Amino acid sequence: MIFEAVMLICFGAAWPFSIWKSYSSRKNDGKSLLFLCIVLLGYISGIIYKIAHNYNAVILFFILNAVMVAVDIGIYGRNKRMENKPGPA
Repeated sequence: MIFEAVMLICFGAAWPFSIWKSYSSRKNDGKSLLFLCIVLLGYISGIIYKIAHNYNAVILFFILNAVMVAVDIGIYGRNKRMENKPGPA
């Protein structure tokens, strides 16, 4: 359990920086929606496994990471709309 928690904490530590970069730059440069969706699917799978087979406190890290990835996906969508919006003529 401890190694699983450390892994999730380490992975999760990067998401706030990714979210801030996406939000403040207003661009999706270097971002992949497919990658974000795959990572989110992985976290959701971990949550389902924890609920079904091995429920413990580590589920909170899965949930926190999944929420951060979902936020990053939302910002990706916002940035995409902003990039596609025609500028002033």
